[in-house]
Amino acid sequence: MIEVTQTSAEGLKREFKVVVDNTMIEERVGAKLGELAGRISLPGFRPGKVPLSLLKKRYGDAVRGEVLEETVSEGTQRALSDQGLRAAVRPEIEITKFEEGGGLEYTLSIEAFPEIEPVDFSSIAVEQLRAQPTEERIQSHLEWMAKAQTTYETEENREARSGDAVVIDFVGRRDGVEFEGGSAQDFQFVLGSGAFIPEFDDRLVGVTAGRHLDIDMTFPDTYPVEELAGQHAVFEIDVKEVKRPEAPAVDDELAAKMGVENLEELRKAVSDQIRSDYDRVSRERVKRKLLDALAERCDFEIPRGLVDDEFEEIWKRLGEEHKTSDEGGDEEGPPKSEEEAKEEYRAIAERRVGLGLLLSDVGRRNNIEVQQDEIDRAMAEYARQFPGREREVVRELRDDPRVIARFRGPILEDKVVDFILEMADVGEREVTPDELLDERGDDEESSS
Repeated sequence: MIEVTQTSAEGLKREFKVVVDNTMIEERVGAKLGELAGRISLPGFRPGKVPLSLLKKRYGDAVRGEVLEETVSEGTQRALSDQGLRAAVRPEIEITKFEEGGGLEYTLSIEAFPEIEPVDFSSIAVEQLRAQPTEERIQSHLEWMAKAQTTYETEENREARSGDAVVIDFVGRRDGVEFEGGSAQDFQFVLGSGAFIPEFDDRLVGVTAGRHLDIDMTFPDTYPVEELAGQHAVFEIDVKEVKRPEAPAVDDELAAKMGVENLEELRKAVSDQIRSDYDRVSRERVKRKLLDALAERCDFEIPRGLVDDEFEEIWKRLGEEHKTSDEGGDEEGPPKSEEEAKEEYRAIAERRVGLGLLLSDVGRRNNIEVQQDEIDRAMAEYARQFPGREREVVRELRDDPRVIARFRGPILEDKVVDFILEMADVGEREVTPDELLDERGDDEESSS
């Protein structure tokens, strides 16, 4: 017999006393020892004939521990189901009594999920911005595509200028000694492309093929190769060729290179892609507005344990980003104290948890689920970031339940958001592409 008594109720926190009588404990211990007797073989005894007293002496503690674990789990589930509760975080259990002949007693502390009242989504009004591709943007994209197909043609006696390709042999030395990675032959790069530091590029502007020169320079303090950062070096350079850029015209020939029949088809493909990008941005912006509106309706108590876990995750990630960042001092206004920063990010954690609980409740009430094929597609999309290893990456992802949960969460969120948007009052407004892509608009609206 399991007896559950609630001893405390404060907000979402509940405490229970759970008592399991000795008879149930001993019956379960005896049953497990009986099962063990039928399977185990000890020297001097035939299978199934090992005395119970010997089994109890040799395995009694292990069996009693197993019974303890199972009984505590059963009692915990009984306490939750009797009260109609769902634990938001792992329950805290303290054994107060467990000894042979004395039954089991323990205290159970939980923080429950809150009761969330259904939201009238038709009362939510959000505005969705829409933009159409302009001829200027389509043409600009076509010109960018043409530029990406640029070839370089050698031109005798040409003076190198920004955008030209130069072919050089070079040797770099520090204190007269060549350093690793500081030399190459027939090395081609485009002036102004950022392949070298600006000082190096600047000294090559105006050179012609056949020119020999020495460049005396100092690497920036922020140079990514640590042993060269801030160091003085001399590069001995022989200019072998100067090449002018030849970008193809925006015409049917460019379209053929892109795999379509003619320029008209290419223009349509570019327009469709831009429109798709705009629709994605439009969707993300209206989603943020909807989440802002829903956050104002999270008027239920939020489990502190979930907020603590979310805050710790955010704070840990911020610490890791701070360690790996090479940049600093880009904050606006005076820097925040650690206490102020923690207060700010705890508020963010609370908002995230509240929204997560609300969206999860909407999904549960309306039977919105994530199908396996949706997770598979998301994994395949992620795996494309690792060319040649796609199958291996997907296989590794499928073997980790925590990773699968991380893929399921965003998919479920998007499905619930789409469900809510179907019922919300969504007004559309045509704007220019610049207005659509200006993220400051959302910031201004949320602060007004």
